[in-house]
Amino acid sequence: MDYKDLNLIGSSSPHIRTKDGAGHIMGEVLIAMVLPLAFAVYNFGPRALAAAAVSVAGCCCFEWLYRILLGKNNTLGDLSAAVTGVLIAFVCPVTVPYWVLLIGDFFAIVVVKQLFGGVGKNFLNPALAARAFMLCWAGEMTTWVAPRSPNFTPVPVWGPFDAATYPTPMALLHENNLEGLQGIYDLSKMFVGLIGGSMGEVSALLLILGGLFLIWRKVITWYIPVSYIGVVAALTFLFPRGNDPVQWMLYNLLGGGLMLGAFFMATDYVTSPVSHLGQAIYGAGCGLITVFIRYFGSYNEGVCYAILIMNLTVWIIDKNIKPRRFGVIKAPPGAARKVRKKEAVK
Repeated sequence: MDYKDLNLIGSSSPHIRTKDGAGHIMGEVLIAMVLPLAFAVYNFGPRALAAAAVSVAGCCCFEWLYRILLGKNNTLGDLSAAVTGVLIAFVCPVTVPYWVLLIGDFFAIVVVKQLFGGVGKNFLNPALAARAFMLCWAGEMTTWVAPRSPNFTPVPVWGPFDAATYPTPMALLHENNLEGLQGIYDLSKMFVGLIGGSMGEVSALLLILGGLFLIWRKVITWYIPVSYIGVVAALTFLFPRGNDPVQWMLYNLLGGGLMLGAFFMATDYVTSPVSHLGQAIYGAGCGLITVFIRYFGSYNEGVCYAILIMNLTVWIIDKNIKPRRFGVIKAPPGAARKVRKKEAVK
C-alpha cells in the first residue's frame, strides 16, 4: 500500500479524546454531594448550608485571586475549587467558625494546590490536608452538637450559640464503649445519619448512594472504595473490641468519615494510582492505616490521616505496578543485567 496517498495527520498523544473534561467530571461529583448536603441541613440546621456556601466562595475567591496576581489563566470553570470547598465543609462540625473555614480554604487552594502547579499537580488531597491543618484550632474543630431530635434546636446561621459538646460514635468507639454507643445510637440511626459528627460524614446511606452514582457514571472505579471498606470490615470483625464482632464491625463502618473518605476523598484522580491493581493496594493501605489509628492512636478517627499517608505512596505504587503495554513481551528475569554485562565487555 502506498501511504503517501493517505490523508494522515501525525500528532502526539493522547490520541483518545473525550468530551468529559474536568468541569464535567467535577460537576458529577457536585451532583453526588447534593443529597448528603441536604441531609446535613436537615440534621443540623441551615448553618450547614451556610458553611458550605462560605467554604465554596472562599475556595473560588482564593483560586481566582492567586491566578490573577500571578498572571495565570482562570481555572474556576473546572469546578475543582467548588468541590474542594464542599468537601472541606463536609469534614467540619456544623459549629465551626467561618473564619476557620476560610483559613482551611486558603491552605487547600493556595498552599496545597496552586503552589504545586494547580489542578492535577497536587500530591495531597487538598480538602483533607486543609482539615489536618485546621485541627490547629482543636476546640473549634471538635465541638459537636446533638443531631435532629424531638427537641431539636438548630445552630443559628449567624451570631452566638450555645453548643454543648455531644458524644460522637467514634468517640465512644475509641473508648471501646460499644454498649454505651448502642444505647445512644442504634444501627438504623447510624445508617441513615441521625448521629453527631462532621456535617457531611453522618449519613452512610446517602454517601453510598452518591458513591454508586459516581461509579455508575464512570467518574470513579469500584477498586478503591471496595478495597478500603473491605479491609476495615475484615480487620474490625477479626479483631473486635466488643462482645459482638458483627456489631463492632458495623459501627466502625457506619461511623466517622469512612464512607465519605472511601467514595469522595481516596478516589481523587490526582492523588490515587492509575492502575486497577494499584488502586486496590492503595485502598487496602488506607483501610489498614485507618484501623491502626482508630485502635492505637490518641485521635479517635483515622480516615483523614490514612488517606494523606497513602497519597504520599502513590508514586511508589505507580512506579512499580504498571499495566502491560500492548504488543510488548515481558523480558525474562535478569535479561537487563545480562545486556549490561555484554555492553561492559565490549
